[in-house]
This record gives sequence, C-alpha cells and structure tokens, in this order.
Amino acid sequence: MTAQVAALLERAAGIQGERELADLRREADEAVEFAVRAEDFRERAMGYRAIGVLEYKEKTELIRRGLEDESPACRGAALMSLEVLSRDRPGDVNGARASLHRLADSDPNMTVRRLAVICLKNGSAGNRDTSLLLDHISDAAEDPELAAAAKRVIDALKQRAHEDRERKRERERNR
Repeated sequence: MTAQVAALLERAAGIQGERELADLRREADEAVEFAVRAEDFRERAMGYRAIGVLEYKEKTELIRRGLEDESPACRGAALMSLEVLSRDRPGDVNGARASLHRLADSDPNMTVRRLAVICLKNGSAGNRDTSLLLDHISDAAEDPELAAAAKRVIDALKQRAHEDRERKRERERNR
C-alpha cells in the first residue's frame, strides 16, 4: 500500500487543475484511509502527508488522529497537512488548538514542536492562550529555531489581528 500512496503523491506533484486533483482524490481515497490505519509508522506518515498534498479538506478528523500518533514522523506529517489545509480555513486550526498547544509546548521532538507552532499561524488571530504560549516559547525555548518560529508566528498573528481591526473599522465607517 505504501507504494500505491507514494505513486499517488508523485502524480499529485504534476497536477495543475482542480478537476484533476479531485479525480486523483477519488482514486486515492481508499489507499489514504488504509495508510493512516497501518501498523507501520512509515505508511501512516505517508497517509497523513497525502491528506495535505491531495487537499482532502474533509479528512481533518484523520489529521487530528495523526496529531496523537505515537510516531513523531506521523505527528509531523499530520501537522504539515494541517498547515496546508488551514491556510484559508482557520477553523481547522481552531478545532485542533488544544492539541497544537500541547505539541508546541511539550512534544519530545523539536521538529514536531516547530511544526505545531507554524500551524498556529493559520488559526484565529485573537486567541489569548495561543499568544501567551507563543510568547513563552519565544522567550524560554532551549531550541533557537523553535524560539524564532514562535516569534515569527507571533508577529504574523499580530499583523493579521491589526488588519482585521482595520477592516472592521472600514466596514463600520462605510455603513
């Protein structure tokens, strides 16, 4: 099954149109579902990664399961997919916020922690708990890359919150 999912991911790299991608999603659906339930962590990781590559917006529940996987490779692959899928859908990050906070704050794998921090940038900009966590990580993280990622996400969230306030003011002025 790993070879089948790998071949699907390779095909996805060459797709340019939404229709082609939708056709590939239909073709890959069963293989991806099977992969994320596999015993072998490599198959699960590939399945979680395929969710993002193939833009399976309806499979966010599988991604949430991936965030809880025992394997850091699977958690990382699920985080990469969540980041892709949530770029224009903050609700996906908001729905997984508790898991993202836990992963960003205390996952034993630093790469997983950085990926969780990066995912948080796609959530709603005004979440106080996220801001406090990212401030703490940017100040106290023993890993300089993790601290830098937290700082970049804080800055991006502050910028987006500012832009949201400006848009709201503009709408109120136009009434």
